[in-house]
Amino acid sequence: MNAQWIRIRAEDGGEYEGYLSLPPSGKGPGLVMFQEIFGVNRHIRAVADQYALDGFVVLAPDVFWRQAPRIELGYTGPEVEKGRGLMTGVTSAQLLADVQTTVKALRARAEVTGKVGAFGYCMGGRVAYFAAAAAGVDAASCFYGGGIHDNLDKASAINCPIQFHYGERDQVIPPAAVEKVKAALAGKRAEVFVYAAGHGFNCWERESYEPRAAALAHARTLTHFTTHLY
Repeated sequence: MNAQWIRIRAEDGGEYEGYLSLPPSGKGPGLVMFQEIFGVNRHIRAVADQYALDGFVVLAPDVFWRQAPRIELGYTGPEVEKGRGLMTGVTSAQLLADVQTTVKALRARAEVTGKVGAFGYCMGGRVAYFAAAAAGVDAASCFYGGGIHDNLDKASAINCPIQFHYGERDQVIPPAAVEKVKAALAGKRAEVFVYAAGHGFNCWERESYEPRAAALAHARTLTHFTTHLY
């Protein structure tokens, strides 16, 4: 892959890194990809490469740069707790500022020839939702975004096409939460998909991986972005 870590100037004057993966042609529409609580780890980088191979310029920013730059965590035991602690250590103001800065940084790159979208997984799904509401992205896709149903006051600000992908057996996001999202986005250009899967179904390094659900969600997200970003 044609990929590298790049540095981005933060709004508060600091600097953070992001994993940039380019498509085979070297150019294309942009996608900002937001991590889970486990950092921009091997799996997240692989997913960035996957979408780059599909023709997009993908940038995955290091959300936890203030506490633990470039941290990579696994999916069990104390590493899960460490990831949760890092997530609670990022303030809403810091997160929003970094989201906006990352979107601007990607738009400014010469490799980006089209519009810019946002997507993410778990915590990153919620962050992609914030990007749709407050960072001016042109489309978004949110995979099992925990906490979106607690931030539906932001739904009225979303004007871009947006997708939501949930697992019907998700113990973190119950069906009632999904119904709240559906109701709040009614009348918007929003699609809500529910799969025969649990939380984290897209991650092939987790026990909850469901290849059929992952393939369907990937295909729908690609259709979404190729429709709205070119």
